[in-house]
Amino acid sequence: MAEIVITGMGIVSPAGIGKANFWQHIREGNSSITPITRFDSSLYPSRIAGQVKELESYSNSFSPRLLKKIDLFSHLALVAAELALKDADIDLKNFDLKRTGIFMGNAIGGWLFAETELRDLYVEGREGISPFMVSAWFPAAPQGQISIFYGIKGYSKTVVADRAGSLMAIAYGARTLEREKLDLVLAGGMEAPVSPYALLCCNTSGSLSRKNEKPEQAYAPFDKERDGFVIAEGSGVLILERLDEARKRKAPIYARICGFHTNCDGYDRIEPDPEGIHLAKAIEETLKEAGFDKESIDYICADGVATLAGDISETKAIKKVFGKKAKDIPVSVPKSMFGNMLGAQGSVDVITTVLSMMFNTICPTINYRNPDPECDLDYVPNKARPKEIKRALVISRGRGGINAVMALEKVK
Repeated sequence: MAEIVITGMGIVSPAGIGKANFWQHIREGNSSITPITRFDSSLYPSRIAGQVKELESYSNSFSPRLLKKIDLFSHLALVAAELALKDADIDLKNFDLKRTGIFMGNAIGGWLFAETELRDLYVEGREGISPFMVSAWFPAAPQGQISIFYGIKGYSKTVVADRAGSLMAIAYGARTLEREKLDLVLAGGMEAPVSPYALLCCNTSGSLSRKNEKPEQAYAPFDKERDGFVIAEGSGVLILERLDEARKRKAPIYARICGFHTNCDGYDRIEPDPEGIHLAKAIEETLKEAGFDKESIDYICADGVATLAGDISETKAIKKVFGKKAKDIPVSVPKSMFGNMLGAQGSVDVITTVLSMMFNTICPTINYRNPDPECDLDYVPNKARPKEIKRALVISRGRGGINAVMALEKVK
């Protein structure tokens, strides 16, 4: 099968926009989580988030008229897609747009736009609602907006699978390239959960941190005092190509996607299997497909949901697969610095891992102060660590026991 590589990366996050800004922030271990300021969130149990700043400075390519028609999550995706294309040194005029595809993932859709219009519907009647409501909120809207803006006409897909969505979307795009149905793929995810209704939905899961008085310390994966994750808005988009074609055009080649597996626990509608049995199986199958020896894994970018069940089951799964070696593998949660982007997080974790490969540095799990005896791996606490990373795993998990694992390899 053809080798699939990452040749471009676009990131829009609370920790910075563009890979250089993003990397500078996360390698320093600083938190970007703050109180929510977009609306009055005082009555919510969790009212902190990672919020994107200075988005307008990166939006000059998109007309104000377009931006008024779309939700924030599509806006985030358009900016990330443009950054990724520029990073890959791609002029789409040189590509067959019928053989270019878009694969995106998210969890909740575009509720900031939808909430505003639904309010107007009930206050003003049907005359008060925007005709763009129907096309702005639904999960596939960003895929459609990217397609329209660039004229991309190839086979494309949107994946909705809670926090595992964008990692699945990247894998779907890679598989399609392997089968030579496409020649170029934009893959990733986007999420904009910082709105009244979306925040309410996230709060009802019971998985969000309530440490509102100290937001920078709230997201504490694997720590004994953890009480849940913190939501964030943002987008990550990758450019995927077949290795031979990328080399022909002398593209920057960041990493190779070597394996992927997904399955379900079938245990509970929200909580994962406490023993991590099927996550362990997903890791095993990913290693098998990639052809990686367990001893060759240099780093694991963990899901790190910061709940008791999530952290313990993920730790158990890693230990089931790697045995005694598990404690020698650095396992970190860089998203603890800027929040969990839900359906977009898998793509951002891939970007973070690839940057770690490029700069031989593992980003830390911040807020790790009180070790949990049931979570006893090397979580790279609080400070970045120099290390050469040749092979790595990225883990994404969704509510209801969705497991997704991807294997990456640095390309010489």
